Amino acid sequence: MKKLVILLLFTALAGGGYWYARIRPVAAQAPKTAERADRRVTRAEKRDIDLTVEISGDVAPEITLDVKSEVGGKIKGLHIEAGAVVKEGDLLVEIDDHDLLSERETALAEIEGTKLQVDRDKKNFTRGKDLFDAKLISLEVFDNLSSTLAISENSYSKAMRKLQLVDDRLSKTKVLAPMAGTVLTRPVSEGQVVIAAASVNSGTTLMTIANLSRLLVETHINQIDVARIELNQVVQLRAESLKDSELEARIIFIAPVASIKTNVKGFQVRALIEKPVAQLRPGMTVSVKVPIARADDAIAVPIAAVFKGDGMSKVVYVRSGESSEKRQVKVGVTNVDFAQILTGLKEGEEILMVEPSRTPEKKS
Repeated sequence: MKKLVILLLFTALAGGGYWYARIRPVAAQAPKTAERADRRVTRAEKRDIDLTVEISGDVAPEITLDVKSEVGGKIKGLHIEAGAVVKEGDLLVEIDDHDLLSERETALAEIEGTKLQVDRDKKNFTRGKDLFDAKLISLEVFDNLSSTLAISENSYSKAMRKLQLVDDRLSKTKVLAPMAGTVLTRPVSEGQVVIAAASVNSGTTLMTIANLSRLLVETHINQIDVARIELNQVVQLRAESLKDSELEARIIFIAPVASIKTNVKGFQVRALIEKPVAQLRPGMTVSVKVPIARADDAIAVPIAAVFKGDGMSKVVYVRSGESSEKRQVKVGVTNVDFAQILTGLKEGEEILMVEPSRTPEKKS
């Protein structure tokens, strides 16, 4: 009898285990099925939508000057290294002035000689005038004395102008800083012979100076988005050197003519950085976030819940109980996450994230 009771108890336990093993997966599967169903449904909610374009740009100084010498010759002294901060009028470079000093000595000697000639011819002219007044010499002789004096005075004036030109060139052998700023590059070395800058595009560049307190970002925006930006618009900047912080810049230039960069036609845009920081330097690449459009407190749905309808129309699938209806909507501002619904949908309505196979269409 005891053995029979043990056998019945064992059979009951085995049967209960089998039933639990069959029922448990079904019970566990129900929440997962409901969870998957919830992920396929969302609600139309009010939110702010920002449409921005993120592009790369290069940091550059607003003002950069190439320093060149107005006289040619060998560099006698370099007083500034790259990276130095200079003030306007600081001595940067000295050009060898040995030849010009020799020219100056020659000009001084020429002045002295012509001055002696002028003094001599003035005395001759004065005596000749007295003799002419006394009718002791002819008019021809007197005119010759007058012409000789005029020629010597002209020679003296030429010699003085020559000295002024030499002194002017001598003063230019000392190259001074044209503005306050930082020396970005200094591609020359002491002893190198440089060519004088006769025009803007000629001559040897001695160094480049820039004002790093005013930096800008140069970028290239495609021809579609450039129509939606404007001067004085504020953009956000982000760079690796700035870590998680952002800077603001203001658009100060939009090119009037398109150009091609990396096989993309667009327009050059410059934005002045309002408050530059020390970590930001010329030549760095930054990410530029340009606001294109914004919708505040708009009825919005995930962009994945908006589907293509007939032609150019857009549709959503609104859940109604166990079924859904296909409804045409008008879409406003969109970004990568959400779309603004202008008409066709109310706040709080549930819509499907997955397009069903067939549902009746209802236009609003």
